[in-house]
Amino acid sequence: RPFISKARNIFLRSLSTESIILNTRNIGISAHIDSGKTTLTERILFYTGRINEIHDVRGKDGVGAKMDSMDLEREKGITIQSAATYCKWGPNHINIIDTPGHVDFTIEVERALRVLDGAILVICGVSGVQSQTLTVDRQMKRYSVSRIAFINKLDRTGSNPMKALEGLRKELRLGAALMQLPIGLENDFRGIIDIITREATSFL
Repeated sequence: RPFISKARNIFLRSLSTESIILNTRNIGISAHIDSGKTTLTERILFYTGRINEIHDVRGKDGVGAKMDSMDLEREKGITIQSAATYCKWGPNHINIIDTPGHVDFTIEVERALRVLDGAILVICGVSGVQSQTLTVDRQMKRYSVSRIAFINKLDRTGSNPMKALEGLRKELRLGAALMQLPIGLENDFRGIIDIITREATSFL
């Protein structure tokens, strides 16, 4: 009886561990410098309930973004070393790795990509595909990392999501397709339309 009880506990513990593994994903966020990777991570953490407040990347409020742990990162407003955190969405446990965008810290991106299940490739809605975007894309292809592209900064002057889409297709040679459409651009950016669900979300 004691042996059976012990075996049952081990079996249940094994099932619990397997369930955790199946619901765990390692997701990386990569892009050219100043495309908004850390800002995006900060929002993900906030809207999943991981943090209670959103702070500025450059630390103007004296706190700084959650992922910028080094004083120099807060001062310069750039990511120097990869930083890991986590959040939960439903039954899923998501490990997030925020990687540097500056070319001098490419090795940090390289190390992070080896453990990823997938990635978010952040594209600046104004500048489109940039030099480090090309480098990060090559690294993702080398390690066969699946990714989605997130076009950021559509509220900025000169933003053009179609330019970013064209860059993904021509420069990165990816069969990219829009899953969402913006409602307005620049100062008039006020929401998105999800093409898959055919639902609109307003930010106002």
